[in-house]
Amino acid sequence: MSIKGKAFIVGAYEHPTRHAPDKTVAQLHAEVAIGALEDAGLRKEDIDGYFCAGDAPGMGPLSMVDYLGLKVRHVDSTDTGGSSYLVHVAHAAEAIALGKCRIALITLAGRPKSEGMATGTAPRAGNPNLPELGFEYPYAPTVVNTYAMCAMRHMYQYGTTSEQLAWIKVAASHHAQHNPHALLREVVSVEDVLASPMIADPLHRLDCCVITDGGGAVIVAHPDVAKSLKRPLVRVIGAGEAVKGQLGGEVDLTYSGAAWSGPRAFAEAGVTPADIDYASIYDSFTITVLMQIEDLGFCEKGAGGRFVADGNLISGVGRLPFNTDGGGLCNNHPANRGGMTKIIEAVRQLRGEAHPAVQVKDCALALVQGTGGSLGLRHGSATLILERT
Repeated sequence: MSIKGKAFIVGAYEHPTRHAPDKTVAQLHAEVAIGALEDAGLRKEDIDGYFCAGDAPGMGPLSMVDYLGLKVRHVDSTDTGGSSYLVHVAHAAEAIALGKCRIALITLAGRPKSEGMATGTAPRAGNPNLPELGFEYPYAPTVVNTYAMCAMRHMYQYGTTSEQLAWIKVAASHHAQHNPHALLREVVSVEDVLASPMIADPLHRLDCCVITDGGGAVIVAHPDVAKSLKRPLVRVIGAGEAVKGQLGGEVDLTYSGAAWSGPRAFAEAGVTPADIDYASIYDSFTITVLMQIEDLGFCEKGAGGRFVADGNLISGVGRLPFNTDGGGLCNNHPANRGGMTKIIEAVRQLRGEAHPAVQVKDCALALVQGTGGSLGLRHGSATLILERT
């Protein structure tokens, strides 16, 4: 079933805090829900569908529906890591098209900064029930070194350089300077990135995302509801999702699941990469951005380094304005699941509500891309195409 035009994003809210030691995760979920409702001009009683992922406390939607005081007839707790919230938008559109609900709330919240999480530099205790545990955990994989493997292979195979990766951080920092809530607002240079400490060769500290508390929420609604509200209309016109694993040992570290989810979203939307005005690209690490840009078709495979160099991702300067809030590299990466913030900034751009210094002129089509899991091991990928109407 195609979801093209079957639903609209009518509310979006990003929590302003980046450090919340005085709040619970459930409180953060509640606060972003209130923010999204106020943004849409809706009441809690209007919500009849609720979506959350593994960041939700307790028994996921069962606990949160009760905590939030919702009365819903449809719930979804699909968890694909950081890409979950893009999947939720697509699933909400499907549920709305099928008459399962009319107004769906999607929330994200977390406290990794308050809980002392580092930049993925220590091996995590493995769940003994994971099927891959005995094959991978003896080698003590960490988050950052599994991404570093992808970067190293990409450099070996295509000649990508650390300087080219650094341009992604530079672009994010140029945007973050205009965001009063961004954790890192200082503009950095390629030299600054290369001079920052090496975390896992070839990734430096400034190649890594920030660690923040906070959260965000969006509301997806039936077209009739959307057109009755006094908000700019943002329509969901395409979606794709995919899972990439180890493929029975045929491992290729140079591409992501976006190679599958992207074409599916473009096909449903009936547009091409050349039509996109703005892109929200999941940016857990600089290499994550580069690989997804290639896999989504914005450039040829292996040409990502050249594509992102010289400021081509900077709004008002480059060919593909991206992450104009500063992204996960500079602004916010709540619960270590940055997909939600990617949706929110795309909505801002399509509404014309981004900061004037980074607002894309006549922004009519936006792409949102998310990953969840580890690029070097297994991950989910989701792609959304959104349209201003």
